[in-house]
Amino acid sequence: KWGKFRPYLIFGSLPAGIITILCYTNMHLSAKATIGVMAVVYVLWGMIYTSTDIPIWALSSVSSADGDERNNLITLGKIGATVGVVIVTVLSVPVLNLFGGERNASSYTISAIIFAGSGVILMFILGLVSKERVVATKEKVPLKKNLQIVYKNKPLLLLLISLFALNFSNSIRQSVQIYFAIYTWGSANYATFLGLALVIGMTVGMIVTPALIKKFYKRDVFIASCLLAIIASVIPYFVDYSNIVLGLVCIMLNFCFVGIGMISSTSMLIDTIDYAEKVQGSRCEGIVFSMNTFVTKLGGTVAKLILGAILVALNYVESMESSPALQRGFSFAVFIIPALAFVVTLVPLFFYKLGKEKL
Repeated sequence: KWGKFRPYLIFGSLPAGIITILCYTNMHLSAKATIGVMAVVYVLWGMIYTSTDIPIWALSSVSSADGDERNNLITLGKIGATVGVVIVTVLSVPVLNLFGGERNASSYTISAIIFAGSGVILMFILGLVSKERVVATKEKVPLKKNLQIVYKNKPLLLLLISLFALNFSNSIRQSVQIYFAIYTWGSANYATFLGLALVIGMTVGMIVTPALIKKFYKRDVFIASCLLAIIASVIPYFVDYSNIVLGLVCIMLNFCFVGIGMISSTSMLIDTIDYAEKVQGSRCEGIVFSMNTFVTKLGGTVAKLILGAILVALNYVESMESSPALQRGFSFAVFIIPALAFVVTLVPLFFYKLGKEKL
């Protein structure tokens, strides 16, 4: 009676906060016991995070039947997510220092209580005040039909491939940027500027997207953002990857196009839910957004795997001196690998046929 997704936020927010705090709690166990316990805690965290993350994004598909309103909700949500990451990134060290510094275990626990507590309150409020206006069917959908919604929904499958590649491009750049800042640009301090370029670029891209997809076909907006992101990625590498100003400007533009791609692709994801309802008789928002969460996590995991391979290929050891090979290698990872990922993002979109008339 409270809706399909709101109860997960109302009742899942506190467990999510508690398990987050446990991730940063010293349990005063032996080394082996600590690893075992924290492995369990971290797996539980991933499960509880997923059980709240999926409903948050699925809410955008049922809060309104109007396409423009849904696009605005997605935009606000993505901007909020970006701002949330920035707040934690910027404030984490000052908050740690306030309670004893980064070498003091209890300072991490207190910091986690502050950040997680804020998240619990915001998530709980969202659960209470949000409204589900697109009423779901009362029919219980079996797991088999849930899975059919995915593998028989061609537009969704194509979009998931693109989303995987898009998230991989983001993750690989964010994973490598600290090495790039140190070994190509000469100082870890430049990682802060790279982070700012990410936030400013992505936020601007997200803000302008609703107006773009109101005027143009969503798929074309997504394709255009990928093409422009490829250009912005390769220019610094072939012109001068040691040029800090050129690199920051191009990375900011790149993330602007990424922001456009993120909003347009999420809006397209909701279209595949409408398509499933029309063609397959069931919306199944949960399974669609869980697949989105899955490909996001998978993209991040593959990016970490590629980072490991890059470090091995470059014979990297901690605190080694910079060299032309390291500069070239980390520049390739920051500029060319994301560009290749955007090429992969593009390919499925040419086969995506949910046009405005069909919708």
